[in-house]
Amino acid sequence: MIGFDTFTALIMMFILAPIVGAITLLFMFSFEKRIDLLENRNKKIALEKELQQSLYNQLNQQIQPHFLFNALNVILSLARLKRTEELVRALEHLAAVLKFKYQTTEQLILLQQELTYTEHYIEIQKLRFGSRLQVSIECEPELKNCLILPFLIQTLVENAFKHALEKKTGEAILRIRLFSERETAVLQVIDNGAARGIGTPADSTGTSGHGLNNIRRRLSLLFENQGVLTMKPGEEKGTVAEVRWPLMKA
Repeated sequence: MIGFDTFTALIMMFILAPIVGAITLLFMFSFEKRIDLLENRNKKIALEKELQQSLYNQLNQQIQPHFLFNALNVILSLARLKRTEELVRALEHLAAVLKFKYQTTEQLILLQQELTYTEHYIEIQKLRFGSRLQVSIECEPELKNCLILPFLIQTLVENAFKHALEKKTGEAILRIRLFSERETAVLQVIDNGAARGIGTPADSTGTSGHGLNNIRRRLSLLFENQGVLTMKPGEEKGTVAEVRWPLMKA
């Protein structure tokens, strides 16, 4: 014989069991749905990062044919003038640059590495310009171990030669300055050619525009609004190309 208390407990169990089961199923469904949303969100973030990486690599590769074309023009000029010794040195510098370029796959590299292969490019230009080219490089010692976009200095230097110094008669001056301001690394590439400020053809179209837009897109991908490239007239004449990005030690 079932007692009253037992009977009451059984009735309550039969009434509450479906409700508890329904609540449990609802909770499990909601929890599973949240897991699916998180997984989809993570997949979307991973896909966006992969796409950004692919775009960044593509932007890096775009610089190489542009550099190669200009360097070969320098070497061709030396060959036509039959300047054999200079031609050999130019080929040695070009080989050193290309070796480094095709081994560089990182998003950021040591500033010292960037300076080294940029100097190889400058040596090629010195062979072409001769004694009328004056180059100075100023770099705070502690910055040499910080991180920088690959091909950043070289692209701005190449831009200065292509759109300013090659068109200039007389002494051609190029200055490269690297310094820090608080938590920001600053690069300035200064020439004494014709001013090429923002809005000029050299800044918005042609090879110069391609190189500068390439830098801006890479800065945006890595640093968003903390990476900035500006072009402005020099204090006396020429142009100052300036890049600022977050200071990061290797």
